[in-house]
Amino acid sequence: MIEINKNIDKNFTTVRAIAKEVWPIAYGAILSQEQLDYMMEMMYSVPSLQKQADEKGNRFVVVTENKIPVGFAAYEFNYNKKPKTRVHKIYILPAHQGNGIGKQLIDFIANEAKQRHQKALVLNVNKKNIAIRFYERIGFTVISEEVIDIGNGYVMDDYVMEILI
Repeated sequence: MIEINKNIDKNFTTVRAIAKEVWPIAYGAILSQEQLDYMMEMMYSVPSLQKQADEKGNRFVVVTENKIPVGFAAYEFNYNKKPKTRVHKIYILPAHQGNGIGKQLIDFIANEAKQRHQKALVLNVNKKNIAIRFYERIGFTVISEEVIDIGNGYVMDDYVMEILI
């Protein structure tokens, strides 16, 4: 049974464990090990996750299958003061991908967003990430491209994708 619940762990233990397992697989062929290490620390250290939740208003949810954590997402309502919900993170453990869990997670976020009168979900995805196919299959379309300087000489070269809800 799939359940999606708010993350209540202030140390983000489950979120960090899933990210550590998924990131090398998702980005290992796209990014150098040095950039992976830099980004993991930048985005998934406990202080960074706490700041994302407490100061930036990101909501973190954990998805479990038969009580076992298999994925997570983070999202923000009224992104850039518009009626759009920004999906900042969505990751499913590789062994559980392809079973509809990612779609359930997106649907959960969309339902939460609709209750707050949001008009769309928006997210960034690396241009070389195969997850683009997943997003397109569930209705997202590319609306722009974005290169973001993340420091230390690294950039994120992304598509911005959106789905109306």
